[in-house]
Amino acid sequence: MYSLSSRLLISVSVLLLLFFGATIAVLNTAFTEAGEQSRRDILDGNLIALLAAAEPGDDAELVLPEQLREPRFGQIDSGLYGELRDAEGAVIWRSVSALGLEIPDGPVPETGNQLFSQESLRDGTPLLTLSLAVDWEFDGGVSKSYVFKVAESMDSFNAQVAGFRRQLFGWFAAVAATMLLAFSFLLRGLMKPLRKIETEIGEIESGSRVSLSNRFPTELTGVARNMNLLIDSERARSDRYRVTLDNLAHSLKTPLAAMRALLGGQQSEQFGDRFNEQIDRMDEIVRYQLRKPATSVSEKLVLQSVHVEKEVTRLIDGLKKVYHDKAPDFEVSIESGTQFRGDTGDFLELAGNLLDNACKWCEKKVRVSVVPTVGASAIASGMVLSVSDDGPGIPQDAADALLQRGMRLDEATPGHGIGLAVVKEIAQSYGGQLSIQESKLGGAEITVSIPPVTPAKSD
Repeated sequence: MYSLSSRLLISVSVLLLLFFGATIAVLNTAFTEAGEQSRRDILDGNLIALLAAAEPGDDAELVLPEQLREPRFGQIDSGLYGELRDAEGAVIWRSVSALGLEIPDGPVPETGNQLFSQESLRDGTPLLTLSLAVDWEFDGGVSKSYVFKVAESMDSFNAQVAGFRRQLFGWFAAVAATMLLAFSFLLRGLMKPLRKIETEIGEIESGSRVSLSNRFPTELTGVARNMNLLIDSERARSDRYRVTLDNLAHSLKTPLAAMRALLGGQQSEQFGDRFNEQIDRMDEIVRYQLRKPATSVSEKLVLQSVHVEKEVTRLIDGLKKVYHDKAPDFEVSIESGTQFRGDTGDFLELAGNLLDNACKWCEKKVRVSVVPTVGASAIASGMVLSVSDDGPGIPQDAADALLQRGMRLDEATPGHGIGLAVVKEIAQSYGGQLSIQESKLGGAEITVSIPPVTPAKSD
């Protein structure tokens, strides 16, 4: 009973059974009553015929002719019987058809009235009877009471009713079977959209489809729409966690490289402090990346102030250890007191990726510039962060491709190819943008512009 089709078919079958059962009962009752009324009308005609045929005899008694207009009265066991009784109940006349039978006396009607009733012969044969009591006045003023009675066997009537019932059951059984068959085909068509949803969900699970189609009946459109929203939400969540894990792996790359450099170098008295510093940074990166999927910049009610010069100095110190063989020359230009209004982890991701790329591709020089920007109604300043190097640069036609995750210009150079994509995503989350130009040093210059923080407009 877990199938909707089975439930509907069983429900319709029960309803048809009840409806057709009630219809059969009503039609059977109507046919029976109509048949009885028709038999009564026939008996009434035969009774009037007997009354019309009766004549007074010589001994002041009624007599009936041997031949009556209704031939069945003269045929033995024809099923139609007639008799005449006097006031004491004695039989004065009985039709030939009743030869050998004893018509029951039955109740006697009042004078001038008819009485219709159902009686039985001694052998149990049911009868429909109609009686009429009359006072007959003879010549000389003599008056006597008589009871005219006609009876008809119900065997033929019952046979007709039984035949009618069989026809009813046969007709309605055929109609019910036809209707159930038609309903099963109709139900198959009606359930087709549900089977289609089931098929498309299976295709989504197998990976051959990305979402449910929109060609569904009105009643299922909302289901399909909500299912697609759920699928998109789960897919976006999966992508978000995948991106976060990519970011985490990418963020840990620099501290790991710094630790490797420390381990490979000569251990000094400050080795433990510097090593612990990189471990602390890794712990901070892990906590930042794991916290990132659950929050967004738009959900933060209060933005923190990040000291730009301090954090950039920390990043440069770490990169000097990572790239100690290359020993890049850093040229830093940061206006004193410049602050980034946002998450510390976001700024470290943003600046760290740009500096790491510059150190990786530079020949010797890396230039860092941070300039604050202030708007007319800003409650916190923005900034323009530029990082340039003297490396081979980035071709203009490859700039857009580098902003996609996993895209790299040189596959031989170690890296994941997601650094610039991470920077772009962070900048866009703060309403900023990223641009790539040719540096005055000869290499690439990557600029990130973060607009000032303005108060939200009230409705």
